[in-house]
Amino acid sequence: MAAIRKKLVIVGDGACGKTCLLIVFSKDQFPEVYVPTVFENYIADIEVDGKQVELALWDTAGQEDYDRLRPLSYPDTDVILMCFSIDSPDSLENIPEKWTPEEPVKPEEGRDMANRISAFGYLECSAKTKDGVREVFEMATRAALQVRKRKKRNGCLLL
Repeated sequence: MAAIRKKLVIVGDGACGKTCLLIVFSKDQFPEVYVPTVFENYIADIEVDGKQVELALWDTAGQEDYDRLRPLSYPDTDVILMCFSIDSPDSLENIPEKWTPEEPVKPEEGRDMANRISAFGYLECSAKTKDGVREVFEMATRAALQVRKRKKRNGCLLL
């Protein structure tokens, strides 16, 4: 079991791939059926920079019906993953607002958003192909570990 424990909360619009991302990372399988999430938790162990870390992965509902419930998952969070779907520009626009679908979101638009909200970093991944999934969680773990190095201040890092 990992000596270091970190809490990761994932947020974003409904159906943008949050649950798929967490399931691919924690269980190495892609769920083929969409089932809207209210709240779900997963545990995954990851080794980053020679450190064993146990990640508590908190999946949240993106639908507006749960806007008042979602903040209950935030206490003691070490890092938040803000997700959007590259085929839904609205889901990217909702990141600064809450977190006109013609074109996919371009990588530079995602990087610009990360800079705009002072995120720890920006990575692209696909839960479906598994491309870049591990790298997302490695960076999230590094972000969470960096918070620990800063002598436990309030708040969490954005990724």
